[in-house]
Amino acid sequence: MNQLRLTEDEQDCLQELINVAMGQASDQLARYLDSFVYLKVPSIESVDADSLATTLDQQQSAMAVVSQGFFGYEGIRGEALLVYQDEDSERLADLLGYEPDELSKDEQLIDISSILTTTFLNVFASQIENQISYSAPKLLPSRANSLSEHLDQLTFNWDLALKVNINYQVTDYSFNCNMVLLIPETAINNIKVVLNRILEEL
Repeated sequence: MNQLRLTEDEQDCLQELINVAMGQASDQLARYLDSFVYLKVPSIESVDADSLATTLDQQQSAMAVVSQGFFGYEGIRGEALLVYQDEDSERLADLLGYEPDELSKDEQLIDISSILTTTFLNVFASQIENQISYSAPKLLPSRANSLSEHLDQLTFNWDLALKVNINYQVTDYSFNCNMVLLIPETAINNIKVVLNRILEEL
């Protein structure tokens, strides 16, 4: 399992790629929403099954979680979780420019989740000369264990995962949400190959 963890150089390279993607994605999102989007420094860590379970428990306590799978060339794949708190749910219609009764709250959550996921990952993929496809975003049931059950239904092996946590804050609307990217064990070596290719070209 240890050989799957990122080296310091690999993690620094991934951090830089994510920082660039965040910067470009936040700019695109700010233009779309006509608002300023503030981003905190993302966290990147390798987690084992127990740590992942703790992450899932933490996300499950949120108001809503929207999950969307992503698939790229060279075996790069994973699951993006968009996590929302209850106090932000009432701001979605204003944020997206919808009339109050135009879309249900669930549809609004799925709409903004798709924007956030695809904007960030498309910019990230362009940096590594890759292309990302997506499954349909899915709003997970609020009952306990629905998130862990959802991941168990995927074909990935979650004994080890790479977890990237990104926080988006839209200042004009006092709105924020967390994006958690989970890269399963089977894809971590593929990520390492791409990162080492980039490092060799520097």
